[in-house]
Amino acid sequence: MSARLDATLDGVLLPEEEARALWSRFSAYMEEHRGDLVGFAAREGVASVHPETQQGRAVLVVSRTAPQKPYGAPAQPSSGGSPNPQGGSRRSPGASRRRS
Repeated sequence: MSARLDATLDGVLLPEEEARALWSRFSAYMEEHRGDLVGFAAREGVASVHPETQQGRAVLVVSRTAPQKPYGAPAQPSSGGSPNPQGGSRRSPGASRRRS
């Protein structure tokens, strides 16, 4: 059994077969054009495409009107704390070497 890949278009969940086909096109395009969400959105005839994680599932959030955001790690529910714009650990560079 394969994992479920969901997709929404303007907030409406797409049927599973359509979502899987969209993910297939998205994956193939990203292999050739790493990080080019704008290009993929244009190819699909929409304003934006954002990969996200929702309730543990991969979801492509597609919109005809929402602006495209820069490519980054898929959006996930907030776990609290301050975001780290550089990604990775929030710990300072020497923190793992400190001893109390």
